[in-house]
Amino acid sequence: MHRRKWQRILPATGLLLWVAMTHAAGRVPADAVYRNGYVYTADSRDSVRQAIAVRAGRLVYVGSNSGVAAFVGSHTEVHDLGGRMLMPGLTDGHMHPLAGGSALTKCNLNYERLDVATLQARIQACLDKSRDREPDGWLEVSNWFQEAMIGGTTTSHATLDALDTRRPIMVYSSFGHTVLVNSRALALANITAATPDPKGGVIERDAQGQPTGVLQDAAFEQVFAAIPKATPEQNAAAAIAALDALRRQGVTTVLDAAADETTISAFAAARQAGKLTARVHFAVLIRPPEVKDPAAAIARARDLAHRFDSGPVRPEADLTVRNIKLFLDGVIAAPAMTGAMLEPYFENRGSADRPHWVPGANRGPDVYFAAPQLAQLVTMAADAGFEPHMHADGDRAVRAGLDAIAALRRTHPADLIRAAIAHDEIVDPADFARYRAVGAIPVLSFQWEKPAPDTVEGARDYLGPARYRYVEPAGFLARQGARIAFGSDWPVDPLNEWFALKVGVTRTNAPAAGPQYAGRLSEDQGLTRRQVLRAATINAAYELHQDDQTGSLEVGKLADFIVLDRNVFEIPAEDIANVRVLRTVVGGQVVYDATSR
Repeated sequence: MHRRKWQRILPATGLLLWVAMTHAAGRVPADAVYRNGYVYTADSRDSVRQAIAVRAGRLVYVGSNSGVAAFVGSHTEVHDLGGRMLMPGLTDGHMHPLAGGSALTKCNLNYERLDVATLQARIQACLDKSRDREPDGWLEVSNWFQEAMIGGTTTSHATLDALDTRRPIMVYSSFGHTVLVNSRALALANITAATPDPKGGVIERDAQGQPTGVLQDAAFEQVFAAIPKATPEQNAAAAIAALDALRRQGVTTVLDAAADETTISAFAAARQAGKLTARVHFAVLIRPPEVKDPAAAIARARDLAHRFDSGPVRPEADLTVRNIKLFLDGVIAAPAMTGAMLEPYFENRGSADRPHWVPGANRGPDVYFAAPQLAQLVTMAADAGFEPHMHADGDRAVRAGLDAIAALRRTHPADLIRAAIAHDEIVDPADFARYRAVGAIPVLSFQWEKPAPDTVEGARDYLGPARYRYVEPAGFLARQGARIAFGSDWPVDPLNEWFALKVGVTRTNAPAAGPQYAGRLSEDQGLTRRQVLRAATINAAYELHQDDQTGSLEVGKLADFIVLDRNVFEIPAEDIANVRVLRTVVGGQVVYDATSR
């Protein structure tokens, strides 16, 4: 058997041995006891207990206040929860933590709804604060909410060329699939009218065929190549900033859903510095052109795993490299509309005042990987012990992902190789039941399941009424037996896990969003509180093949848990967004304590 497959079996075997040894040794005093609480376990019965005991980074008791008394010794730290809720730490099954940490340090538009003039003013302010970088220092601008631009989303290099600077500028859309650059940046990236669209990307052009400055997906890799790379020290600082943000939210495990050597090295540096406070899994990004030599792509992933994977999960936070990431399409929202659709997007053949929306000719791009190549790549990765994690927004991309997983299942059963499809924003109803049938895990970003600029102005009319009924189909998938996991996709959105979980239940926006975004999104019924909490705990742990160690509070599992300021099950659903984490514990070690700050 391949070494990497042994790694999937050893943790469970070691856990059974550890439990047996613990029982044989009797009830040795615990390192820490938490009692008198509402302990939501997320176990197979969704049990609620009163107390837990922790020893050597693992749970040695989960039960009643009276039962935990036997684990209290003279050196045991005893914490009275005072009735507060304690639950497993959150597992975020899809995010980009290094990009999130890096965005905190850059010119940041903060996902705000801006008009063109305000957009220009905000960027000009960043330029003015860094005049010492004229004329050649790049300005990178993060978290541009392109879909929410007031007065339309049309921008071009002219928008940036009008600013008082000679510097190259790149503005990065929060959705992660679009950048806007000025003319200087186009020139430095050598993108001209003669530059062909790359596989998996689009260079938007004007009527004369000239690049507009808007680049989609793989098309902006030439711009990234022209920007001086961040230093290892800068990347390590971004990783540490991300880890600080995560522990404050109660996140104890994450998947970096588009990793390369740079991102992994940054968290390895944090580990070396003793500042790794979450378990970080990495999905190695394999780009569409690499399908020409899939063996080489898999070999690259194996090399990264050999160099960085820490082996079986243990109490200390560590790194895991056991997934690959494949982008199958872009995004379904206007103006990009790069999600691959089974039927065409609608277009307005009327006017702005008297719109007439009808199906057009645009179905989005081809799926970025051809079907035979995708099936081959996913299977070859599984042969090497890697689990596939695929981005699919449009229903044609979703179907391609499901088809590839169905092919994978001919040789690799669902429990051995866990395959995930992230986002799943539009799924054809004929495919709802296929997730369970082929063992595909939908990893959903719950915060998108609300009326907002991207789901109303950016999607409703372009999708048409039939598809819009099912937009963000979490409830529909759950009713068909899909095992739903949660992934925030940070920094596509602000890191606000509890707002996302609230939206997963209510499918409503915050009142501050305004009356135009009131009410629920689509006809989907949403999820229950238990369903969203399981999605962000045991289900996401299952997705990452870590459920034998984390994701629920059970004797023998690692002591990854959080304490909350209110009970998620007893407050109004809208109030879930206001939950605050009081303590975050990873492997028995307190990594965040709000009361000590």
